Amino acid sequence: MPGFLVLAVVALTTAGATPARSAAQVAARDTAGVSGRHALLTRRDIAAVALLGATTIALLPADRHIAEEVRDPGPQRSTVLEEGARAFNFLGDPGTLVLGVATYGVGRVVRSPRLTDVGLHTTEAIVLSGAATGLLKGLLGRQRPYVEAGDADDFALGSGFRNGRRASLPSGHTTAAFATAAAVTEETGRWWPHAPRFVGPVLYGGASLVGLARMYDDKHWASDVVLGAGIGTLAGLSVVRYNHDRPRNRLDRWLGVSSLVPTVTPTGDGAVGLAWNASIR
Repeated sequence: MPGFLVLAVVALTTAGATPARSAAQVAARDTAGVSGRHALLTRRDIAAVALLGATTIALLPADRHIAEEVRDPGPQRSTVLEEGARAFNFLGDPGTLVLGVATYGVGRVVRSPRLTDVGLHTTEAIVLSGAATGLLKGLLGRQRPYVEAGDADDFALGSGFRNGRRASLPSGHTTAAFATAAAVTEETGRWWPHAPRFVGPVLYGGASLVGLARMYDDKHWASDVVLGAGIGTLAGLSVVRYNHDRPRNRLDRWLGVSSLVPTVTPTGDGAVGLAWNASIR
C-alpha cells in the first residue's frame, strides 16, 4: 500500500474517533436531571453518533478504491506487514479484552483502586461497544471485502446475524481497540492531567493499526474501520465519565474491590488454607 494511503486511512480512522471524543468531552458540561450527574449518553453524544454515521456514509464511495490499494501484490507479499497484521489482529480481539480483565485482576490483587478502575471500566467499554457493534453488524448485513472483491455496496438487512460473511460494518476489532484506547487515556488523565498527551497518541495510534490490519487482511472496508473507531471511542469516554460521576453505582460496588486481605487458616494435620477477604467499596 502506498505510504500516502496508509497516512490517509489512519487520518480517516482518527477522524472517525475525533467527533465522538470532542462531543464526549464537551458533554462533561451537559448534565442530566437535577442531580447534575451525566447520563451514559448525553445529547451531545447522540449528536456525535449522528455525525459518525454521516462520516461513514460519506466514505462509502471510496471503499472500493482503498480496498484495491490494500490488495496490491507488493504489500501483500511483505512478511513484515503480514506478521504485523497478525499481531494487531490479535491485539484487537481477544487481546484488548484479555488486557482489560488482567488489569482488573492485578488491581484487585495488589489492592490498587486505580488499576482496578482502569481494568473494570475498560472491560465495560469493550463489552458495551461490542454489543452495539454486534447489533449493527447483524442489522446492516454488509458483505465483507474478501467475499467478492470490489462489491462494497452489497447490504442485505438482517443477514449479518446468521452469516459472518455479512458482518462487515462496523469493525469489531477496531471498536474494541478504540474503546480500550479511550477508556485508558481518560482514566490515566484523572490521575495525571498531562498523561493523555503521552498515553493518547500511543494507544490511539495502536488502535488505528488494528483497523489497518483488518483492512490488510481483507476483512473490512475503510468505512467499517472508521465507524468502529467512533463507536469504541464514544463508549470508552462515556463509560469512564458515567462511572466516575456515580462512584457508588451497583457494578462498581460489586466489582470495584479496593483491598484483598490474605488470611491463613489451619485445616488440621499441619496443613493450612489460604483465603482472600475482599472489602467492597
